[in-house]
Amino acid sequence: MRPVRTLIVDDSASMRATLKRMLSADPEIEVVGMAPEPFAARDMIKQLNPDVLTLDIEMPGMDGLSFLERIMRLRPMPVVMCSTLTARGAEVTIEALRLGAVDYVTKPSGTPEDIERDAALLCEKVKTAARSVARAGPARLPQQPSVAGGSAGKLIAIGSSTGGVEALFSLLPALPADCPPVLIVQHMPASFTRSFAQRLDAECRVRVMEATEGATVQPGTVYIAPGGETHMELSGSVAGRIKLRSGDLVTGHRPSVDVLFRSVAPLGASVVGVILTGMGQDGAEGLLALRRAGARTLSQSRDTCVVWGMPRAAVELGAVEKEVGLSAMPEAILKACREKVGSV
Repeated sequence: MRPVRTLIVDDSASMRATLKRMLSADPEIEVVGMAPEPFAARDMIKQLNPDVLTLDIEMPGMDGLSFLERIMRLRPMPVVMCSTLTARGAEVTIEALRLGAVDYVTKPSGTPEDIERDAALLCEKVKTAARSVARAGPARLPQQPSVAGGSAGKLIAIGSSTGGVEALFSLLPALPADCPPVLIVQHMPASFTRSFAQRLDAECRVRVMEATEGATVQPGTVYIAPGGETHMELSGSVAGRIKLRSGDLVTGHRPSVDVLFRSVAPLGASVVGVILTGMGQDGAEGLLALRRAGARTLSQSRDTCVVWGMPRAAVELGAVEKEVGLSAMPEAILKACREKVGSV
């Protein structure tokens, strides 16, 4: 297998050198070029035909978002954004993911151990991006699905990772204002989840918020698990309270989809569990526990996933009742809320 041909786009010469050193240390990656700004990058993309682009956000001449929008409209390709862990960085990175970037990394900094960890993560994300499906821009805002009775007393639990931001921007605006409560674990840093929830809230009929300790779940509300420090669970009934607890990584993540799914499994047929696009296998065991408990279980179909990792693991485990395309997912979820197990 040939190395992943990668083009680095960053206006900082020192950062370009750092990223090149990190990526070149992996024998499965070849840095084919480096561009200081988008106009040079445009010409290098035509000349070099890279597999993956790493893209800075703030650059002279044309910012990274504007360049990304053009790429996804004219020549869709896997892009990994390189951002800073700031409030502004979070907002812009979320917009980049909505526009179709596969993933993001934070700019390397800190101790030698931090740099080594950042390098391993960067290489892994670039290689994953090379295997992903590039999208031609953001999904169009879907129409509101029809709503029928019978969904009272239900709960929707969703897990997603790589590609999940774009998927959730497609799915959640289609949900009606009176839908059952929704609990979501989307893998992202602690500094990103609040901005993510606020951005979704501005575009959705449902209320979207970052989950807080002790909050009572309400219909018509989506709760995004805070990133980084805690796992999110639900205690009690469908109208129970959110519990944010510290703990070790589970399936490599905190918050973990598996932890969320297992916490709602005792509610059985009251739950609809959903696995969306993502790398790895977080959520597969939890979704199986849900299905065994009598819950409805859905996964995003392979052809609509940016990365068919988490859904694939769940399918292979026998945890998935039905695979559904992303555009059909809102209606499938609402239908599952209204029907009994086995009648999707």
